[in-house]
Amino acid sequence: MSSKIKDFEVSESKTIDGVKIITPSVHTDERGTLFTTFYKDVYKELIPSHLDFKHDKFSKSLNKVLRGIHGDTKSWKLVTAVYGDITQVVVDNRSKSPSYKKWQSFKINDNTPKLILLPPGVGNAFYVHSDVAIYHYKLAYLGEYLDAEDQFTLKWNDPELGIEWPNNNPILSNRDK
Repeated sequence: MSSKIKDFEVSESKTIDGVKIITPSVHTDERGTLFTTFYKDVYKELIPSHLDFKHDKFSKSLNKVLRGIHGDTKSWKLVTAVYGDITQVVVDNRSKSPSYKKWQSFKINDNTPKLILLPPGVGNAFYVHSDVAIYHYKLAYLGEYLDAEDQFTLKWNDPELGIEWPNNNPILSNRDK
């Protein structure tokens, strides 16, 4: 199911319950492109009404970097590639979910922008195809932010998950190894 909200096309993942794929309208002319990633009123329709997006993070990653499958049970995440070309992967880590341990991947780049909205309990990862990629996270949660020590990490190449990564020998952090 897909719907149009303001300048966004919003569709539900067919694989993972609660994940939404948001495609912004892109305006192009001789100067380049322009698109909007956030309207508070639009996202109020997509996340629980008692939450607000509290902060943003940006990650600059190099070619062949795989930023591993991380998440928590508290925060909603809105993610996208601002610059570069990535494979975005989401994994359902909610044991009571009908899509538990299922994964889905998306090709995202700055020429065909997409935003992925992940509910709490869904893990997030991406692999960089371009020389450099700038990745954006927007987070909504109650209380304090759960940083690395409070998050779950799933092994990027866990055979039980069977994720089809574009590279079997990526550049990884110690946490993701």
